[in-house]
Amino acid sequence: MRPELPHMLPETLLTSAVPAFATRKLVKTYGEGHTAVHALRGVDLEIPKGEIAVLLGPSGSGKSTLLNILGGLDRASGGEALFLGSDLCLMSDRELTRYRRDHVGFVFQFYNLMPSLTARENVELVTEIASDPMSPDEALELVGLRERAHHFPSQLSGGEQQRVAIARAVAKRPTVLFCDEPTGALDSKTGQSVLQVISDINVNAGATVLIVTHAAATGAMADRVIHFADGAIREITVNDERRKASEIHW
Repeated sequence: MRPELPHMLPETLLTSAVPAFATRKLVKTYGEGHTAVHALRGVDLEIPKGEIAVLLGPSGSGKSTLLNILGGLDRASGGEALFLGSDLCLMSDRELTRYRRDHVGFVFQFYNLMPSLTARENVELVTEIASDPMSPDEALELVGLRERAHHFPSQLSGGEQQRVAIARAVAKRPTVLFCDEPTGALDSKTGQSVLQVISDINVNAGATVLIVTHAAATGAMADRVIHFADGAIREITVNDERRKASEIHW
């Protein structure tokens, strides 16, 4: 019988030596025969709990595919993808939905806010379905936007919209936060402020953070940098010290 993830993770599991994620011979193939695309080619990886991990690589290198599998948005073609020891590859669609609902927060490049809802209402969408959410106002306070709670997305700058998206993601108190090109649509200065918010969430909320990006400089703020090419990990760099987001330029 496959293990099921509880709604709330026991403290013993959160503090144990089990990594947040571990993959073993993870494979993802799209299509068949000579037209098949091998997005992941036997990836072996461990990401400890509470770290910031940056996944670097060119388009088509496999980094977003890995993020989608670990986030429960896509399924692997083979191998294992373990979250705190439970194999995501063995979970049913219903179990993956519960995993995403209870444990995962997503931040995307283009915000994906509902234009007809205020900042507070956008965050409230998540708090209504989460098992132990913080209040929308508390989440907006974390990203420095409580005073903008009643503004619509069209009344906010790009950086403010991304911070609302982060507030929406963290309002459910996720165990892990996945960020796919979170600064890709932002200028350098605004991107710095968004990365600082993500770093603060990691430190203050204890969430494990995975960031997919093309911006190599972002790796300086991470605990480890995972370099992808042609569907495989080419190198992993562990930083002795994380740099502040304000020190990062691209």
